[in-house]
Amino acid sequence: MNQLQALLNDSLTRTKHVENAAIINIKERQVCASTFGFNVRDQRVSWEAELDGGLIGVKTKTFILVATYKAGMYPSVCVEAVEKLDKMLAVYFDCPGGPENLYVKNVMKPNPGEGEVLVKVSASALNRADLLQRRGKYLPPEGASDILGLEAAGNVVGLGPGCRGQWKIGDAVMALLSGGGQAEYVTVPEGCLMPIPEDLTFTQAAAIPEAWITAFQLLHFVGKVQEGERVLIHAGASGVGIAAIQLVRLAKAIPIVTAGTEVKLKATEKAGAAVGFNYRNENFSEKVLAFTQGSGVDIILDPVGGSYWEKNIKCLSTDGRWIIYGLLGGGEVRGDLLSSLLSKRATIHTSLLRSRDKKYKEQLVKDFTEKVLPYFSRGTSPHLKPVVHSVYRLDDIAEAHRTMEKNKNIGKIVIQMPDSVPGTQ
Repeated sequence: MNQLQALLNDSLTRTKHVENAAIINIKERQVCASTFGFNVRDQRVSWEAELDGGLIGVKTKTFILVATYKAGMYPSVCVEAVEKLDKMLAVYFDCPGGPENLYVKNVMKPNPGEGEVLVKVSASALNRADLLQRRGKYLPPEGASDILGLEAAGNVVGLGPGCRGQWKIGDAVMALLSGGGQAEYVTVPEGCLMPIPEDLTFTQAAAIPEAWITAFQLLHFVGKVQEGERVLIHAGASGVGIAAIQLVRLAKAIPIVTAGTEVKLKATEKAGAAVGFNYRNENFSEKVLAFTQGSGVDIILDPVGGSYWEKNIKCLSTDGRWIIYGLLGGGEVRGDLLSSLLSKRATIHTSLLRSRDKKYKEQLVKDFTEKVLPYFSRGTSPHLKPVVHSVYRLDDIAEAHRTMEKNKNIGKIVIQMPDSVPGTQ
């Protein structure tokens, strides 16, 4: 049963204030849902709200609802019901601050623009960027939705003008977003969508776009990883970390990780890490040098930043690439960083994905879809697998933020939409 049919059943006919009803798409001039046996001819459709002899028509930007009623009934329920058609639930906060500021709010449902697809979201996932945005420290790019959520999985329910026919209504897709994923609907440039592999649920699919494409970008677009190279992955049990481990293996390189607990190190080992070190009680730079027999690592994927700089330089190989994509440890550097870099002919790269332009993201999604996505299907070798730590209802978004802030998660934290069934596609 689609959403429109459910609205007719639950909000109208079951109230017994209307006899029959139909919902008409204005653009397509087609009946999208109706009660059994209720036929609506074009000449009976009112393009303005009116009441005339037991027939009421209510218009929104997208739909018209037509209903019949008997004397003594209250057709005003039609107005209340049809207003829901242009609304959706979304994560919201009125001012920057802690998780307690988050709540779920009714907002206007977006309409797809030129070359955009409307997706009904079944699941989204949480990222560090969401926490920073909530605190007021990471504003969305110009033109992006200010609703949280950088990735989502769901079904195509609408196509904007100019779409090239790549997607059709009902397709199961996952999306790389600049924002807006933690809502019931989101609009996406068609080139930023990917098909969901048949063996994955919406919950698993929601754990892929931002984390896995970030890791893919850092390794291939920025780091130019080569077969046999050694890659040090900090925060190895995070969503990006778990993805990076598997992608390094896919590239036939060697993943080395750091993490803060033995449980997390076990998880990275299961994901394919060659070796892991507990940064809380081990000097990871010395351990890395010992493991590599003094050669060091060719690439460092670093979301920590300033507090790690000396240890990173120490275990970086000659001509190595240090890639910074976050500043969990701060941005301040104290010491002679440049001389250390120069002595090893090393390079520092910095990278953010969210602020990249549409053309860059679409090429990134295209390459990921062609080169990586097939390995999520059953029977492939190596077989890639998203790791989901926990699933929260949309109403529990504040608790999901608290979990991530406490660094409790191994893999991704997924947010389930209200009318979605966990673990299904």
